[in-house]
Amino acid sequence: MASAPTTLERRLGPYDAAAIIVSNVIGGGILFLSPAIAASVPDAVWFLGIWVAGGALAFAGAMAYAELASVRPKAGGEYQYLHAAYGPLAAFLTGWTSFVAGFTGAIASNAAILAFYLGRFIPWASVDAAYFVVPLPWVPLTVSPQTITAVAAIWLMSWVHLRGVGPGTFVSNLLAVLKVGAFLVFILLGFSFGIGTPSNLTGQSGSVTMSAWFFALIPIMFTYSGWNAATYVAEEVRDPGRNVAKALAIGTVAVTVIYVLLNALYVYVIPIGELAAMQGSVLDVVGDRLLGTAAGNVMGVVSIIGLLAGISGNTFAGSRVYYAMARDGLFFPRAAEVHPTFKTPANAIVAQAVWSTLLVLSGGANALATYTGFTVVLFAGVAVTALFVLRRREPNVPRPFSALGYPVAPAIFAVTSLLIVLNALWTDLARPLASGQPLGPSAAGLFVIALGLPLFWWFSRKRT
Repeated sequence: MASAPTTLERRLGPYDAAAIIVSNVIGGGILFLSPAIAASVPDAVWFLGIWVAGGALAFAGAMAYAELASVRPKAGGEYQYLHAAYGPLAAFLTGWTSFVAGFTGAIASNAAILAFYLGRFIPWASVDAAYFVVPLPWVPLTVSPQTITAVAAIWLMSWVHLRGVGPGTFVSNLLAVLKVGAFLVFILLGFSFGIGTPSNLTGQSGSVTMSAWFFALIPIMFTYSGWNAATYVAEEVRDPGRNVAKALAIGTVAVTVIYVLLNALYVYVIPIGELAAMQGSVLDVVGDRLLGTAAGNVMGVVSIIGLLAGISGNTFAGSRVYYAMARDGLFFPRAAEVHPTFKTPANAIVAQAVWSTLLVLSGGANALATYTGFTVVLFAGVAVTALFVLRRREPNVPRPFSALGYPVAPAIFAVTSLLIVLNALWTDLARPLASGQPLGPSAAGLFVIALGLPLFWWFSRKRT
């Protein structure tokens, strides 16, 4: 390894960066979260509308990030923007949350679901009976065929991305193309078979309250999370002032179209009330009704491709955050080292894989994703407000790209993010405290963020 940090190579084009977005965004969430959203929004029109709204918000946020990235085309995404606008503490907390739950939680969760689907073809891969348990306090580590399979997927993708931007980009692009192609073919065939009922698209099984609609935006935005992935690798994008914005636009629009069409197909085949009561993968149920007995294997292949792409995209993007933090002295110094041969942040990739492995073995990935779901919205909203701060503070800085719809679009994104966060905190904190009920997941999310405060103090002491 190099003895000191060096720069990353600019080898990515706009479509490479857009493929990272598609790989990051379309993961396990679209397979499992639609029923929970339908339960909060039991009206088909409002249900599809919230998916459109989520895509529009993601696009508004993406255009704000595009301007921020054009001014600061460095690795790390919102870590860089919060650092510039609000200082190192805010930047560290978003990076800390990304490491402990954001990217690593997504990697671990996708890997665990991948093992389940792989079990259709290799039954051993999904067996959850433990070979042995490492009895650590509070978080025993379970070693089973299922966890071994998930961990193997994590380290395979980490190895690919450690070996260089070239191999990583090839695998990322291939999986993204296969993923998008598979979903589009499935959607086309689904509507062509005519098995669904058009009236389902306007059906309802209950009323929709504004509070429930805003609360449902949390899993929606969590499912869309990753729309900003191109900014994490901005330091490796050629002509970032133009190409990062192009990648963000292409990736966000592509994901929105797929999500809206796929959920329209869900409702077309399954009435909204039945969808709200479902558990497990909706894609499997729809596939079974459309394709019959062949659905299981077809959906298994589609899901495996999508989940591998998700692991790949999160591995690529997440490691750049910790690399940027370490370069600023806010993470372990070795994470800032660039491999002398492969020109990748190898130690950051390895650290990410180690923590993701522990999440798989401890079974903590899904819990962390639930606890920190609202933090995805929180930090994205704060990062977009950095656009207003930096425009006022640095009025004469050249901006190769200006956010579309400024100031209205980024303001809508920031205000909506604030309302979503406040609604979540009210639902999970204020109401339980008033009624004596247990606290909701947002309390645990705040606790996870707060755990970063002593670490920030420790890293700051070491840096000074």
